[in-house]
Amino acid sequence: MKLTIFAATGGVGRHLLEQAVTGGHEVTVVVRDPSLLTRRVRTVRADLASADPTLLAEAVSGADAVLSCLGPRGRAGAGIVSQGTLAIVMAMEASAVRRLVIVSVAGVATLPGPGSWSLIAKALSGIGDIVHHQHYADLLLTESLLKASELDWTAVGVPPLNDGAMSGNYRVATGEDPRPGLRLSRADAAHCMLAVLRMSETIRQSVVVSN
Repeated sequence: MKLTIFAATGGVGRHLLEQAVTGGHEVTVVVRDPSLLTRRVRTVRADLASADPTLLAEAVSGADAVLSCLGPRGRAGAGIVSQGTLAIVMAMEASAVRRLVIVSVAGVATLPGPGSWSLIAKALSGIGDIVHHQHYADLLLTESLLKASELDWTAVGVPPLNDGAMSGNYRVATGEDPRPGLRLSRADAAHCMLAVLRMSETIRQSVVVSN
């Protein structure tokens, strides 16, 4: 398959790039700093916050699928996922590319909508350092953007991630609210993002990965 990967230098993105290339896919990556790439592939240098829409449209043009590993680093970068995803969605719609897979967080799709922020803040008050509550609000907005689009999207909700080895031993649940696993490796998260491309039942769905 021809794949375009956004944020291929991050924790999940590095594994996704490696697995995509090893799996024989033709890969284009869109990154801010190409020097951080671990593989030599077609590269488009762009910052989603300020990139020319035409450049992004060219980056996804002809792709069978687009995969995004966008996410904040620590508590910084609030809003980066929704802003970046909006730019990706617009580029895909301009290029008539339909299949999109993004990494999200398990349980986000079952929380109240962005208009119910007080309830969200209360529900997340005990989560502590797992993920800042602003990140959840950003992901809620992101999934709202996906639902409003005409794309064949899948949001892959993952539990807290670690640097363990890829096992391939996980479950993907669609259309239900299963209990997510306590931990998942970044390598398995990347593996799942590629796997759902072959699962038609995940189209226009928020799924949960559990181990």
